Amino acid sequence: MSIAGKNMFADVIVDISHKSIDRAFCYRIPDEVKDQVGIGSKVRIPFGNGNKERCGYIIAISDNPTDEIDASRIKDILGPAEKSFTAEENLIALAAFIREQYGSTMITALNTVLPVKKVIQKKENRTIVSKVPVLTIEQGIELAEKKKQRAKVRLLRELLGNERISYSLVTGKLNVSAPTIKSLEKEGFLTIEVTEREDIPFGFRALSEERPKLSDEQEYIVSEIQKDRKNGICGQYFIYGITGSGKTEVYMQLIENCLKEGKEAILLIPEISLTYQNLLRFYRRFGNKVSVVHSKLSDGEKYEQFRKAKEGEISIMIGPRSALFTPFQNLGMIIIDEEHENSYKSETTPKYHAREVAYKLGEIANAPVVLGSATPSLESFYRVRKGELREFRLTKRLTGGTLPEVSIVDMKEELAAGNKTVFSKKLKSLMEDRLEKGEQIMLFLNRRGYSGSVLCRECGEIIKCPHCDISLSEHRGGTLMCHYCGYSTGMVKKCPKCGSTKIAGFRAGTEQIEESIHKMFPQAVVLRMDADTTKKSEDYEAILSKFAAREADILLGTQMIVKGHDFKGVTLMGILLADMSLGSNDYRAAERTFQLLTQAAGRAGRGDMPGETVIQTYQPDHYAITYAASQDYEGFYEEEIAYREFMEYPPAGHMLCVQFFGPDWTRLSRLSIGMTNEVKEKLDGFEELGIKQIGPGKAALGKKQDIYRQVVYYKHPTKEALIRIKDYMEKRMTEISVLKEQIQFDFDPMNTF
Repeated sequence: MSIAGKNMFADVIVDISHKSIDRAFCYRIPDEVKDQVGIGSKVRIPFGNGNKERCGYIIAISDNPTDEIDASRIKDILGPAEKSFTAEENLIALAAFIREQYGSTMITALNTVLPVKKVIQKKENRTIVSKVPVLTIEQGIELAEKKKQRAKVRLLRELLGNERISYSLVTGKLNVSAPTIKSLEKEGFLTIEVTEREDIPFGFRALSEERPKLSDEQEYIVSEIQKDRKNGICGQYFIYGITGSGKTEVYMQLIENCLKEGKEAILLIPEISLTYQNLLRFYRRFGNKVSVVHSKLSDGEKYEQFRKAKEGEISIMIGPRSALFTPFQNLGMIIIDEEHENSYKSETTPKYHAREVAYKLGEIANAPVVLGSATPSLESFYRVRKGELREFRLTKRLTGGTLPEVSIVDMKEELAAGNKTVFSKKLKSLMEDRLEKGEQIMLFLNRRGYSGSVLCRECGEIIKCPHCDISLSEHRGGTLMCHYCGYSTGMVKKCPKCGSTKIAGFRAGTEQIEESIHKMFPQAVVLRMDADTTKKSEDYEAILSKFAAREADILLGTQMIVKGHDFKGVTLMGILLADMSLGSNDYRAAERTFQLLTQAAGRAGRGDMPGETVIQTYQPDHYAITYAASQDYEGFYEEEIAYREFMEYPPAGHMLCVQFFGPDWTRLSRLSIGMTNEVKEKLDGFEELGIKQIGPGKAALGKKQDIYRQVVYYKHPTKEALIRIKDYMEKRMTEISVLKEQIQFDFDPMNTF
C-alpha cells in the first residue's frame, strides 16, 4: 500500500523483543520513501542515541506525530528493508489481538504472525551424462585400475550400462566424491546436466479423480454455508460428524466454491494428520493451487510458501496452526479440521489458541470459519449449545462399513484370573482370528499420562489429591504431589479404596509390547510407530504406506496412529491401557481420554468387512470409557460439563496460569509472592469480582536447565477479568527492578505446569 501527501509520520514497532521498548516510536516518512511503504511494511530506521540501524514494522500512518515531542527532532525512516516481506494489515491487527489476549511484546506477536525472512536456493536436479563411446569408457576403466583409482572405476563402470545417472545416487549409493566427478568431467568422460526441480511439498502432483456425489447431509451443509456467504453472512459453523462421515469432502466443496469466487482458503489440520493419504485428495482436486506448511520445512521453505500465497501463486494453504498466518490478499474461508486437537494451542509465548485466533481473523477478513470434529472440544460444543456456533451433523459413515462393535475388558478381572500380560484373553483370541483370515490389526497404546500417575491394579483406583480431584504425580524419592495446590504425601502403600498393596505406575512401552507380539505370533509382520521409529521425516509416511499396501499384519503405535487414517483392511483395533490418560494431573483428562478412545475405535471397520474394537481398562465403569465405547458424545458432554461447571473450569469459566521463571529461587519466590499480593491489594475490584487464586507455588517441573519455575492460577467466569490481571502484571514488570526473572501467561491452559 503506497501513501501520498506531505509531512507523513509512521508509528513503528522496533524489531527487538524487550518489554522496555514494547511500544511504537514515531518516525517521519521522507518523500522519496512514501511510495515504497505502507501499514505493515518492514522498514529500516535509526534507533537510540547512537542511531544504530534497526528494522521495524509500520503499524500506523498519520499526518501528525503521535509522540509528544518537537517534530523537528523526529528521525526519518531510512527506507524499506531490502527484499522485505510486506505484511498485510490484517496480520498486523491479528498480532495486536494476540498481544492483548495472550500476553507478549508486540514484536513477539508480530514475529509469530509474520514469516521468517529467509531466501533459499532453488532446488536442482543434477544428472551425470556420459559423453564418450563405450570403448573410451573401457579404456578409462583400465587406466583407473592401474592407478588404483577405485572411485573412478565404480563410476565409469556404472556409465557403461547407464548413459544417464542421478548425481545424488552417485555421491550416495556409489560413494563417489564430488572432486572425483569433477575430475572425470575435466577429462571429457561426462557432463553434469542441471535442471530446476519443481518445488512441490510432499512430492505431490495433480491427478484427476472422480468426484463422489455428496450425500443429502453433506449437500445441506455446503448449500447452507454458501447461502449465508451469498447473503453477506460470514458466520461461524461446526460440523459434528462421526468418524468416516465425509467431513473432508465437505471441506473440499466449500473450498471449491470459495475459489470460484476468486478467493483463497486456509485449512488447518493437526500436524499428526498431515499425511500423504490425507493430502493426496486435495492435490488431486486442486493441483498446484495447493501448498502445505509443516514442521519439517525449514524457515526458508516456509517463507517460500508464504511468498507464493502473497503473490497469488497459490490459493489454498494446508497446515497446522502456523498456516493461519498465510498472507492471502482475499481470504474467503477458514476451516479447522479435528478442532479438538491440543496441538492447536501454542506452548510458547504468545500462548495463543488457533481456534480463537481464527475467529478473530474471520472477523477481520470477513471470512466464515468452519470447525469440524467427531469428538468436539468442550469449548466448541459449549458455544454450540449457547447458539454461538451453528451446528451441522453428519450421522452416516460414507467411507465404507459401519461403526465397529466395541467391547470393554476389565483388566482387574484378567489379573485375578492369573493373566499378567498386557493382552486380555479376548483381544488375543480376536488377534488370532484376524491373522488366520489375513485381515489387519491396529494396536493403540494409550501412554498419555501413564508415567506419573499411580494406580491400584486390584480395583483400578487412581491416587488423587484430596483437595483438587486431580491425580497425584509420582516424583523421585517416593513422593506423590499435586501440581495444582502443592499438596504432597509419601508413596501410598495400600489402596485407600480396597486396601490392596498392588499399587504402582506402569512402565509398558511400545517396544516391549512389540516383543510380546513376536513371541505370541511369530508369523505376523509388525510395524511399530512411535517417537523412536519416526525420527526422520520420511519414516512416518513409509510406515503408513507399508501398512496401507497390506505389507504388514499389525500396526502398533501411540496416538499418532489413531488420527485420520483410513485403512480398509483393518477389522480389529485393540486399545491397551485405555485409562492411563485418566491419570494425568489435568482437569481435561476425561475429555482427552474420551476423544482418544473414540478416534481409535473409529479406525476399525472402514472397509467392506465389519470391524471390532477392544478397550482394555482398569476402570471399566468410568464415564469417559463407557461413552467412548458407545460413541455417545452428548452423553459424555453432559456429565463432563456438569463437573466443569461445579469446579468452574473452562469452558464454564476461564483460567489464567501465570508462570514465573528465574535462576535464583529466593528472588523468584519474592517476586511471585509480592506480585500476587500486589494484584490482590491494588487491582481495582479484585475482591468484588470474585476472582479465585490458587498459589503461587512450585511448578510441576520446578527446575529446568538451572532455571526455577513457580506458578499461580486465577479463575473467573469472564476472560476480561483475567486479562486485567495480565495487563497489571505486565505493567508492573516494566516498572520494578528485575534482573533475570521472567513472567509468562497462559489463558485456559491445555497442560498444567
